[in-house]
Amino acid sequence: MKNFFGSKCSTALCAGAVWLLCSPVAVFAAQEAAAAPGDGHPVWFWPLILFVFCFILGIIAVLAGVGGGVLYVPLVGGFFPFHIDFVRGAGLMVALAGALAAGPGLLRRNLASLRLALPVALIASACSIVGAMLGLYLSKLDPAYVQTALGATIMAIAVLITLSKNSAVPVVTKQDAIGLALGIQGAYKDEATGEIIEWKTHRTLGGLILFIFIGIIAGMFGLGAGWANVPVFNLLMGVPLKISVATSKFLLSITDTSAAWIYMNKGCVIPLMAIPSIIGLMLGSLVGVKLLSKAKPKFIRYMVIGVLFFAGLKSIDKGLGLGLLG
Repeated sequence: MKNFFGSKCSTALCAGAVWLLCSPVAVFAAQEAAAAPGDGHPVWFWPLILFVFCFILGIIAVLAGVGGGVLYVPLVGGFFPFHIDFVRGAGLMVALAGALAAGPGLLRRNLASLRLALPVALIASACSIVGAMLGLYLSKLDPAYVQTALGATIMAIAVLITLSKNSAVPVVTKQDAIGLALGIQGAYKDEATGEIIEWKTHRTLGGLILFIFIGIIAGMFGLGAGWANVPVFNLLMGVPLKISVATSKFLLSITDTSAAWIYMNKGCVIPLMAIPSIIGLMLGSLVGVKLLSKAKPKFIRYMVIGVLFFAGLKSIDKGLGLGLLG
């Protein structure tokens, strides 16, 4: 078995991915085999570093209002000695864990809209499978291709976050024919004001088309897609911000699951990375929620934008082999 520090996804991991996730003894054995060659640290070293890193990442992600995956993949891929395929597989599991944890509560509160999510999920999940297969194919040719493209994508996301000015309740005067036919509309109670807010969509076709590209990018780079879902729902289709955020979170549980199975089938999701990453990020998120009322969102937002720009540059530097950033 090849180790995963700068290696290709192994055939052995492909054959035993599900078994590895279920058997603690097999998990430990696989981790020993994967971590020992080519790395002088004990087997527990990198899981511990990942746990601490993801704990901090979980706090920042909540305060900044972004998904953990969009920060996890470029930072871990750029600064940790792991092969990019394993990083993307773990990134999808990180985003998926957060979405599954939040989804039921959002549905109970009538914030996540099934009428909005299901048509989009059909498109985005199918395209995320295509994206995952494309990303693994490019990585097979040369991991540097994926690393460089990831860096460019992350920098584009940072620009998108910088320019996005979300609207709490966009004005939609008339629903378009596609939105009407699909029944994409609803109402919710704003707990802050007690007001019942009715909403509907416009420019629905353009939004559905954009989710083709969002699904491909999410699957290709293992980023999740919350960074793109909310602007498309809110700014293009006219969905209220609360509904956009909640539906986006629920949508990730469908889209990321589709792409994650491709990475699992190729052996690119292993407990050595996924378990400490998920636990660390979930615990960090709990702390972040408690700090949210005291934090200055504007400062955190610009800090995250700066981190994304730097992580994007680091990924490009690593992909091109320039060595300018260490």
